[in-house]
Amino acid sequence: MPTATLIDPRVFVAETLKKVTSIATLPEVTAKIIRTVEDPRSSAANLHKIISHDPALVARILKVVNSAFYGLPGQIASIERAIVLLGLNAVKNIAVAASLGQLFRGVKMCEGFTAKDLWTHCVEVGVTARELARQMKLPLADEAFLAGMIHDLGLLVSLQVYPDKLRAACETAKTDARHFCELEREIVGGDHQLLGAALAEQWKFPRSCQLVAAYHHRPTALAEDARLLVTIVYLADTICAHGGKGFNLTAFRQSVAESGHADLALDADVIERVRVNLPTTLSDSTSVFA
Repeated sequence: MPTATLIDPRVFVAETLKKVTSIATLPEVTAKIIRTVEDPRSSAANLHKIISHDPALVARILKVVNSAFYGLPGQIASIERAIVLLGLNAVKNIAVAASLGQLFRGVKMCEGFTAKDLWTHCVEVGVTARELARQMKLPLADEAFLAGMIHDLGLLVSLQVYPDKLRAACETAKTDARHFCELEREIVGGDHQLLGAALAEQWKFPRSCQLVAAYHHRPTALAEDARLLVTIVYLADTICAHGGKGFNLTAFRQSVAESGHADLALDADVIERVRVNLPTTLSDSTSVFA
């Protein structure tokens, strides 16, 4: 089994991101959308103007808007109407999903899993995190969806820069009881949380999403007042790894009990209900973002 030489995590991240090519930058239109929505001075008109210049993106957004995932009454025929009904954040998230999905090509990660399986998992975690937030009546459903979708971005970086080492980590994870992140640090040189957080920062995702990328396997390492969203994504990641259809090696040894959800007074009954209803939740939504 190949073993990486231990280096300073900051050096590892800097050197790795220098080697990233095809995913180094988001499509310009997506980057503009994120900047616009994150700017408190922006309006729905600003967002509409950006999206309307990309007909392919318009088509993908309207496909999602008119799916069962949002369950809106009647057919929505314009981006302007979609923004009015769903809000800027929801439309931003659909645009981000449309862009990210193009980056997860069908290259093999290891025996049994491709990059497309990783994207399936990311979408499932986003959908499940959104469902947890909605059922718990937390005002962060859209944020949870985006954070869930981007939580494993670091694996996309490793897949491009260290494909052989990542493959070795994945194969080892199938039989080794240690956490996937520990195997990554030993074999790759650093884990996908480090790389994902750095890429999320580079892509100007909200700070909350950067924290999710950095801590989604260890939410209890954060102060209680900073870990609500991270815990929601940890729960979604764990539930999907146990019962979903995509790539599951990073989280299938995790447990709901280790999330620290009780510290945040998150309802265990809701978590269990979402777990039980996972197949129904996912069947109505994930194919839309595939």
